[in-house]
Amino acid sequence: MLNKPDRVLSPPVRVHDPATGRILEVLTTEPGVQFYTGNFLDGTLAGSAGTTYRQSDGFALETQHFPDSPNRPEFPSTELRACETFRSRTVFRFLTDGSP
Repeated sequence: MLNKPDRVLSPPVRVHDPATGRILEVLTTEPGVQFYTGNFLDGTLAGSAGTTYRQSDGFALETQHFPDSPNRPEFPSTELRACETFRSRTVFRFLTDGSP
């Protein structure tokens, strides 16, 4: 849940890898960001280069409304009426911290 006004681009959600200096920032007009990891990965799946995928090898930051919004009046609405337009903006920014 992001603490920000509705439809305003959020302050960044930030992920930093100190080993490489890589930084991922995600900004969004959505009210929430779901953090997903592939905890079901067990090393039996291989990518196109033959590398196997294990738990914690990756993650996703999914910008969205809250899953139970239709049932929770205190959550931001997900209702879209006829002739209305839904717009959402998400920015993925990749940076480095200058580490070698």
